[in-house]
Amino acid sequence: MSKKRAFTLVELLVVIAIIALLMSILMPALARVRNQAKSVLCQSNLKQLATAYSMYLGDYDGKFPQGWADGARNFHTEMWMEALRTYYGNSHDVRMCPMTVKTGTDIGQDAYGGWGTFIAWGKFEGDNCGDPWSWDSVTTCDYGSYGDNGYVNDPPPGVTQSQGSLTEWYWRRADVKGPTNNIPLILDCQWWGGWPRHDNLAPLWDGQPWDFDHEDMMRRFCINRHNGYVNGAFLDFSVRPVGLKELWKLQWHRAYDFDLTPTRAEFDNDAPWMRPFKYYD
Repeated sequence: MSKKRAFTLVELLVVIAIIALLMSILMPALARVRNQAKSVLCQSNLKQLATAYSMYLGDYDGKFPQGWADGARNFHTEMWMEALRTYYGNSHDVRMCPMTVKTGTDIGQDAYGGWGTFIAWGKFEGDNCGDPWSWDSVTTCDYGSYGDNGYVNDPPPGVTQSQGSLTEWYWRRADVKGPTNNIPLILDCQWWGGWPRHDNLAPLWDGQPWDFDHEDMMRRFCINRHNGYVNGAFLDFSVRPVGLKELWKLQWHRAYDFDLTPTRAEFDNDAPWMRPFKYYD
């Protein structure tokens, strides 16, 4: 009767070492695939929101919502989350990039956002979801991780605009003369919107909290959420990745001056964490 041969300790250790080696090779690849899938889902969300914008514009003679503006009519109904709500079905998931898993209030902070690259803004307080909160600029229970280009709105002429923005800077309507594939509509963001300017400096580190000063507006969008990129929808309703340094090369508003954007040296000095990312000279 033959004797069954068992694995020796050395053989078992070799097998375990091979498995560990394969895992060390496969895990980063699997992580990249998983993040790429989340990026695709993020772009799908933005495509739905871009379609919602398109439907809204069709119903309102090509005019954008009034957005954030002191003196705007029905203040809370003019924010993009509320103005587009019936067109995107009030889905919280559509407002959330899959790379974000928690909101500011989930981590014990407030709803204002700015708590990190992968932390969403919200959830806003209130008794009944869908009802305006006491601040009258948001809706109860709202949360998300996208923000609109604050200049793609139609505020009342002559009213005080957010962060000192001038009324003539706004796009107001979708029928803009010239190319519209470089005019941001809505992107990955730490807040529900922002009003970037050409002279805005880069954040000192990834996910640096934003402030209400107009100098900090680009900081809301410049977050390393997709390996050197954010996802964005544009005024032609297309969706694509946007390099972090490319954010300064987008036509945010009518008076945006590309000649006054940060240089390579300024990027390198002010934001060394962004050095590995592509330049857009």
